[in-house]
Amino acid sequence: MRYAFILAHRGEFAVRTMCRVLRVAPSGFYAWVHKPVSAREKEDRRLLELIRASHEASGGIYGSPRVLLDLREAGETCGKHRVARIMRNHKIRGAQGYKTPRAVGGGPPSLLAPNRLQRQFTVDAPDEAWVTDITYVRTWQGWLYLAVVMDLYSRRIVGWSMKPTLARSLVLDAIVMAVWRRKPAPGLIVHSDQGSQYGSDDFQRFCRAHHLNPSMSRRGNCWDNAVAESFFGSLKKERIRKRIYRSRREAKADLFDYIEMFYNRARRHSYLGGVSPEAFEEASLSAS
Repeated sequence: MRYAFILAHRGEFAVRTMCRVLRVAPSGFYAWVHKPVSAREKEDRRLLELIRASHEASGGIYGSPRVLLDLREAGETCGKHRVARIMRNHKIRGAQGYKTPRAVGGGPPSLLAPNRLQRQFTVDAPDEAWVTDITYVRTWQGWLYLAVVMDLYSRRIVGWSMKPTLARSLVLDAIVMAVWRRKPAPGLIVHSDQGSQYGSDDFQRFCRAHHLNPSMSRRGNCWDNAVAESFFGSLKKERIRKRIYRSRREAKADLFDYIEMFYNRARRHSYLGGVSPEAFEEASLSAS
């Protein structure tokens, strides 16, 4: 890398001066300049451009495993260690995650709805079980609250809502969108925490009217709704923490882009074998 820097800047500075500052021998630099580039180096340079394109297309969040999947999909046959080495040498890094939350105690069960899900986050078909939760996003205008509904089968966000307050309509609008989009059969489980929005009469009556089975986590236990928590963790590390939103409107547009244009359609999901939620659902339909 030091030789490459000298080569790139020898029109601006004396070669011997740069060699002295960078602590390399001029003879070594000139030998490197006249050494023919090997076939492997040429291939690494070609792969580097593809790796950078994949990384940039993901918004700078993909690490080497997901970049490798992009390359394989494009017909490349390189190995995972080669991709990791090239990314490491050129300081191309994926988004770093947050610390895993500390385990907490059981907490009391809900009096409104039993925990029907019981952490059974793997289901056999679409629209058997949904999870829903709320998070918040900081903007210069104040907080923006986001509620999402996720189908556990494909991890797809099937409903969402954004509002400046924690009104009951926040979660109601998200579940209305999900039902309107998916038209689930009677008996679908809708799992949430014990927040007042999910315990409201409006939310409970909507579930009964549409034959949905409410399910609630134990109080204060994030593991009972771990998949929804995981989605919010991905959202924050891959998008929100890289942004400073000047207004709620700007935040809404960016969250819409992440959910509908990137996460559902393009983001490779490790649980789904490295494909996006939309691609997973399409493949399931084709196989059935």
